[in-house]
Amino acid sequence: MAGDLDDELLMENLRLLWLDADPAPDDLADRMVASVAMADFTREWEVLALVEDAQLGAVRGEADTSTLQFSDGVTNVLLHVAAATRDRRRVDGWVDSTPLEIRLSQNDRSWQAVANDSGRFAFETLPRGVARLRLVVRRPDGSLRDFETPQFEV
Repeated sequence: MAGDLDDELLMENLRLLWLDADPAPDDLADRMVASVAMADFTREWEVLALVEDAQLGAVRGEADTSTLQFSDGVTNVLLHVAAATRDRRRVDGWVDSTPLEIRLSQNDRSWQAVANDSGRFAFETLPRGVARLRLVVRRPDGSLRDFETPQFEV
């Protein structure tokens, strides 16, 4: 028991030494709260990565396609956008979570798709324009969460 008291006294003296020699900045707690909040915000923010090689597409005859990847660190979505007709687009997608709802919106219009067991879904004939994809996915713990992409060109 005496050893425990000696250890506590030693630790208290070390703490006081460091407080005197290198005190924490007054705003450290506020900065840490802001930093943690920003890290959480960043993790939740969907990341858009455009993966496209226009030169190879043009050489192979179909330059009007793109592949888009969206992720928030938990859910990942891959989209392939291609021409269906002169004025219409086809969007094929894959999601690595269990989607309960998949909806693609353009302005005030929206379309719904259903994923198969491997997470594949498709929107066959969409008008050209700016779109956004929204999914409701089931987390591994059973809870539901929304996943929404930034806007992208269809």
